[in-house]
Amino acid sequence: MLRVAAARADFLDSGLPGAAGIPGLLAASWERSQQAGVDSARPHSDFTDEIDTSSLLVRCARPVLRQLGSDTADVPIVVAVTDHRARLVQRIDTSNAVARLLDRVEFAPGFSYSESTMGTNGVGTVLESGQPVSIVGPEHFAENLHAFACTGAPIIDPVTRRIEGVLDISTLSQSWSPLMHTLAKSAAQDISRNLLLDRSQSQQAIFDTYLQVQAKSTRQAVFAFGDSIFMANPAAEAQFDPSEQRILRDHASFMTGRRDRASDTLELPTGRMVQVRGTRILTGSEVAGLVVIAEVVAEAKPSTGGDFVEHVLPPVAVATSSTSRIAGDLGKPYDEISAGRSPAWLRACDELRTALVNQQATVVLGETGTGKFTLVGELFHSTLPGGRSVAVDAADVTVAGEPADMDALLATDGDPTLYILRNLDAASTAAADQLGSFLERIRTSETAAWCVATLSDSALDSDLPFHPLLEHFDVSVTVPPLRCRTEDLTGIIGSLLRTLAPHRRVRLSPEAHRLVSRYSWPRNVAQLSEALEQALRKRPVGEIQADDLPAYCQTAARHQLTPLETAERDAIVNALREHHGNRVAAAAHLGMARSSLYRKIKAYGIRA
Repeated sequence: MLRVAAARADFLDSGLPGAAGIPGLLAASWERSQQAGVDSARPHSDFTDEIDTSSLLVRCARPVLRQLGSDTADVPIVVAVTDHRARLVQRIDTSNAVARLLDRVEFAPGFSYSESTMGTNGVGTVLESGQPVSIVGPEHFAENLHAFACTGAPIIDPVTRRIEGVLDISTLSQSWSPLMHTLAKSAAQDISRNLLLDRSQSQQAIFDTYLQVQAKSTRQAVFAFGDSIFMANPAAEAQFDPSEQRILRDHASFMTGRRDRASDTLELPTGRMVQVRGTRILTGSEVAGLVVIAEVVAEAKPSTGGDFVEHVLPPVAVATSSTSRIAGDLGKPYDEISAGRSPAWLRACDELRTALVNQQATVVLGETGTGKFTLVGELFHSTLPGGRSVAVDAADVTVAGEPADMDALLATDGDPTLYILRNLDAASTAAADQLGSFLERIRTSETAAWCVATLSDSALDSDLPFHPLLEHFDVSVTVPPLRCRTEDLTGIIGSLLRTLAPHRRVRLSPEAHRLVSRYSWPRNVAQLSEALEQALRKRPVGEIQADDLPAYCQTAARHQLTPLETAERDAIVNALREHHGNRVAAAAHLGMARSSLYRKIKAYGIRA
């Protein structure tokens, strides 16, 4: 951060040449802030009390913010949503201390955090650049914001593709984590998904109401109006020509914003008087659409105030589990995994630690679920306590054909930075090309940068697009599977139970431990964690018994089972359990010959 602070001081003294070495996105934001006349010491935000707290954006953001507040209750952050003009419309505080400090810099509902008023920040810069941005410490243009780190992501309407607002996560600069970048993007995507759900519900309600009204009024002119929706029944098309239909539509649009008018009469250019009455479709406080009956009358009729019915839709927005999982990872207890004792594990740890010390670009191989990613991050931060790590999933480098913003991830302050490219074998052809350029920039960077990629060793025999990327790496390290770490199994089980059930007294019975020790665990530690989690649902406290573990733990098959074989094996195990190990009764229950049951018990390695 010292380098960024020095560059900012040089920029304020000498302009853009003083920002040499600073990423283009950040330098461009500083320049925009300066040109807008922002006070670099103590800027002042604009305030308005005209914030719509019942808007579509707020309605769709509310469940996501509520879930984030619950998931991050122990994490010192403040989560906010702004509209497309950078004005805060809602804020959730999980830390009173951080909230009070942010109040002092006017980061509160009603205040604007546009670049033109507050300079470079995690709201205005997102709106200016159109992409997720993290602004940490002295990267802020305004000095009074240097104590904070803010990560913002645009909330994009899936239909119009316009940016409707920003999801921002703010904390103190020393508490910032790269995981917040992922969390902000995930939460913004959840809100964008809610915008689509809300619109879909509104459009369906307009269509359903139109069909109901038309069924009752086949001889009357029926219209449906909404965002990108216009429908007219045959009677409407027969009674009104296209120009008159446009007039009726424009007048209906006018009526949707007039709560004081329940029905209305208008005169068409031909002199005909038309009485309009019908149903409003409401989502929250907004009118999503209108279904009307248009009737030609001899003279204007007074509005009765009761001709319009309002159909209010229930909220449908949700918060997805993926964002909750990311948020939960910020504050959950963590046990080091590098303290194993098995020879293969110790060798992998030593090789990886040596590669990190020597700053060698490294490929970490291993089966799915062996802990490759966790081990890399843990060893890096134990070797370089002052460093930071940035994770990039190769599968997310391109989304819907659009390239991700990789430049925004490059180190800007000279701090030691580790870039972990997860699941390299999942990269598409386009992603592989982009990652190749990214790796080349890291290699030629003047800052202290490390690069490690994780890869499934089974992918080496494939012809997937990642193979050309291997030329950017110097060494490879193989992480052993769980079945080769028998000495470490007791410690791994204890660590997983502490993570899954913190502050609870849980342990494995001797028989359950023997089952876990005998099973091959094809998905390694990840599968063991899932099995223990399932057992904890049956026995949340106390001693976990063998029967609490999933059915597949009762077997030791000689080959990798197909999905059909897995289902059959589990059915046999459950039948044997139900009949207390009586094979004759289990065979009858399954409708299977006893000889076939005995053969399958042996083939699947079931211990009954």
